[in-house]
Amino acid sequence: MISVVVPIYNEEELVVRFHAAVASALKGVVDDWEVVYVNDGSTDSSLELLKGLQASDSHVVVVELSRNWGHMGAISAGLQTARGRAVILMDGDFQDPPEVLPQLINAWREGAEVVVGVRRSRQESRKLLAFLFPLFYRCLGTLSDYPIPLNAGIFSLMDRKALDSVLAMREKNRYLPGLRAWVGYKNAIVYYDRQDRLGGEGKLSFISRIKYAMDAITSFSYKPLRLSFGLFGFSTSLALLLAACMVLPLSTVAVVGFGVAASVFFMGGLLMLTLGILGEYIGRVYDEVRNRPLSLISKVHRTQVMIPSQAGMIAMPGGYGSQTEAYAIASEEAAA
Repeated sequence: MISVVVPIYNEEELVVRFHAAVASALKGVVDDWEVVYVNDGSTDSSLELLKGLQASDSHVVVVELSRNWGHMGAISAGLQTARGRAVILMDGDFQDPPEVLPQLINAWREGAEVVVGVRRSRQESRKLLAFLFPLFYRCLGTLSDYPIPLNAGIFSLMDRKALDSVLAMREKNRYLPGLRAWVGYKNAIVYYDRQDRLGGEGKLSFISRIKYAMDAITSFSYKPLRLSFGLFGFSTSLALLLAACMVLPLSTVAVVGFGVAASVFFMGGLLMLTLGILGEYIGRVYDEVRNRPLSLISKVHRTQVMIPSQAGMIAMPGGYGSQTEAYAIASEEAAA
């Protein structure tokens, strides 16, 4: 089975068209598949539309979260619910094109255990984000202590073995592209052109994107902490320069005032920068110590069929990992 995990938040304009596109892309490529839609506390009619799709198509699984948990919380819930031997992760706004799905599956069939969708180009109508995205990837490539494929988001396929390795890591502030690269396994790349949203507005706020960028950097780099050593060298050099300026033929008041003011403000700024960086890391350590879940699942809508055996009920794998239940979940088509 191939599972496709799609987080959904207020996508009533696109969700029906998106499912039709995914079903069309998978038709003829794979026989056994499911699409796991994770409703991340949508306030529009997205949930009702998803339930309608699930009622009419046994390939659809709908996961209801207890509230809005954010993009990574929805992704985590979907990955835990997916039952496929390979799991594809993508956004539901057509920026990750469904027509690329067969290429990901073919690369997996050829032996790749992690297939990463890398953007060859990117269309972005929001000018600020169009400027910031390349800047972020350049910064990440410079700061990261571990090589992470750049220009790659969540759009990817992971074999069950690779996915279980990712799920076994209980980090609370996750940067999935980094974790996906960190676990290793045999990798392959599929290049694609990332389109702009087909409709509606982006759901991630600017602050959420900043936090996501901070998660990426702090999860895979110690360089910001080591910045203190660089700042020490820079501030020492500036202090020597100011000391040299004090020997210039200026009035005593001007020399003292200039030197003291510049030194105080400059050193204060460096201290605040260092404390801010340290605070980011300490805050993430605090999140790990609390060990709170990334999200809570309220309900899972899935077509279920009890399959009897001669000894009673067949024990089949549950949502993910090694959990087992006293029944098997099968689609209506398989049961027919």
